[in-house]
Formats: sequence, structure tokens, C-alpha cells
Amino acid sequence: MRKTKKILIIIQRSNGDVFLSHSLVKALYEHYKGPHIDLFINDDTATIAKLIPHIKNIYTFSYLKKKKARWKQEKDILFSLYKKYDLSINLTASDRSVLYALLAGKKSISAIEIEKKKSWWKKIFLTHYYFFDNSKHILKNNLESLNLLKIKYDRIHNPIEPSKNITLNVKKKLKAIKVNNFLIFHASTQYQYKMYPQNLRDTLLSSLSDLGVSILITGGSNSLDLQIKKQIPLLPNVIDFIGETSLEEFFALSKLSLGYIGMDTLNMHIAASQNKRIFAIFGPTNLKMWSPWSNQLKLSAVQDRPIQTYGNVTIFQADMPCVACGKAGCNDDLGNSDCLDNINPNRIFNEIKDWYLKLKNNAEIPILTNKYE
Repeated sequence: MRKTKKILIIIQRSNGDVFLSHSLVKALYEHYKGPHIDLFINDDTATIAKLIPHIKNIYTFSYLKKKKARWKQEKDILFSLYKKYDLSINLTASDRSVLYALLAGKKSISAIEIEKKKSWWKKIFLTHYYFFDNSKHILKNNLESLNLLKIKYDRIHNPIEPSKNITLNVKKKLKAIKVNNFLIFHASTQYQYKMYPQNLRDTLLSSLSDLGVSILITGGSNSLDLQIKKQIPLLPNVIDFIGETSLEEFFALSKLSLGYIGMDTLNMHIAASQNKRIFAIFGPTNLKMWSPWSNQLKLSAVQDRPIQTYGNVTIFQADMPCVACGKAGCNDDLGNSDCLDNINPNRIFNEIKDWYLKLKNNAEIPILTNKYE
């Protein structure tokens, strides 16, 4: 395996999964001394994939093309990938992604299901395999292939550094609105069922506006973000920054911030990788797998609790026996999550207030007078 020169990594999941593969890519790149590394992903995650360092080519799978011309897409994929790699690593256990790994790499590693009925054939044909474990953090799952290859790594959660030009662009945008110290408030997620209700969000924002620090509400340009943009209350220190940054610029914005407040989504993991102070609001999401990773303590949350703090991370959940169910909403249909309706915004604010006042009183807030130079 020391002669490995071409590697394919397959990640057919969401934006967060793709971002959280960065540490795997970094470790492989360093161990094999600059190999050619390609990604195979779902097409809706291409924006984040393009920001991962050391990637040469990105191949995509489209569910839209699957509906319109399934076999043509499969043919094109196989033609592009077939036996072109010394090593293929698949981070998802689905049958399709495992087949891609087998067909693409001379040697193949993949996550597989624990159930024998689903995984028996995968055990036979794969060079190495590991069981995808829903009770283990996604970062640890993603790095299992390194353990199989006996590759050492020194850090589980690595940040992606924004370029100097991108950082300068973000600083100019902050200067234009006369913002120095600020907290990010990220209210949106990819799906409605993971979003904090508007009435509770407004109560929280109303309290945060009295802290005396700028609260930048961030987001993109999808329908959920634009919906939130229309709902932002007019409050002192609360600034609508939705649609003002690209994803790459968000990395720079997050790095310049004092901390992150908001939902469990890609942006939360970005802030966690940068060791920012995190105040995360969780609904039905599996906490053991998706909680923010603390580089300070080298761990994540393993139990559901109404409020818990570890290292630089504080998580808020509802005090309900069903938390966290892991479903996509109460009816598992991307609909409403009652647990999010039962997280008191005052409890969130009190935790943020206590932290911020200590930071301010201890003069730990950086002096940013020359921040835009």
C-alpha cells in the first residue's frame, strides 16, 4: 500500500459528511506523500467538496439524472472510474457506493452494515471493511479506514483554511457595516424539521440584542434561508447577513467571529473545527454521531441532556423522553419536530450571557481595531 499513488474517496451523503471527510483526506495526502486524490459525491454537495484541499477531480452522482437516464449515468460513471485507482475508500454502506468502490479500486475499503443479510457479499469482495456505527461520531467512523491501513493521524477534526483574498473580502464586508466583534447566529438548516421555531428564535434574538455585541444572522439563498430573511425582527445589534457570503467566505467569517449560535448543520461543524465557542440547538438528530467535536477535549457528546457543556461546546435539547429519536421530524416525513418547540430560549440566552460576560470582564475579547488592515 506504500506504492499507493491514486486514491478515490466515495461520500454519497450530505454537505456535513463531505466536509467531515477533510481529516481523512489530509491524513492520506500526508502519509502517501502527495498522492492523486479524487472524490465521488452527490452533485448537491459539490460546493463544499471543491473547498477541500488536496483534491484533484470531483465526480458526481445525480438523483435527477437517475430518474431521467439511469443507465446512461451508471455507464458514464463506470467508464470514468473503472480500475483507475490503487485504493478506493467508501464512507457510506449503501450497495451502490460499495459497488463503485469495488469497481474503481485495485484495493477497496468500505463501511458496511452490521446486519449479515445486507453485508455478507461486501465482506467477501472488499479488501478491508469496517462496520458503520451509529453510536460513534461521524468523524471516528470516517477515520476507520486509516486504522485499517495503520496510518497514524494527530488530529480528528481539522479546519479548512480560507484564502487570504477571501478573508480580505469578508473583512471589507464587515467594515462596510461597521462590525468588529460579533457572534454568528445561524438559524437555517438543510431541512425544516431541524429548524428552531420562529417565535422562539425571535425571543432569543431579542435577548441577544441586549448583550452589546453584534449578532450576524447568516445563511445562503435557498428557500428556507430566504424565508428566515423575511422574518428577522428589527432589533439593535441584530444584523441580517443572509446571502452576503459564499460558502468559502463563511469559513473566513466564522474564523473571525467570537462564536457560533444556531442549529446542528454544516456551519456548526465548520465553527467547531476552528475551535470556536459553540452554542448548538439540537432537535431529533442523533447526538452521538453528529454533535460538535471539541478539539480541546478530543471528544463529543454521548448522552442526551437538556443542557450540557464540554470544552468549548454547549448543546441544548428538549427535556423529553423521545429525544433524540433520530427521525426526520416526529412523523419521519421532514415535518415538524415537537422537541424543538420545547427548548426554552431563555435557557439558551442565559448560557450565552454568562459566557460572554466572563469573556468581556476578563478582557479576553481580542482587540480588533486594525482588523481590516
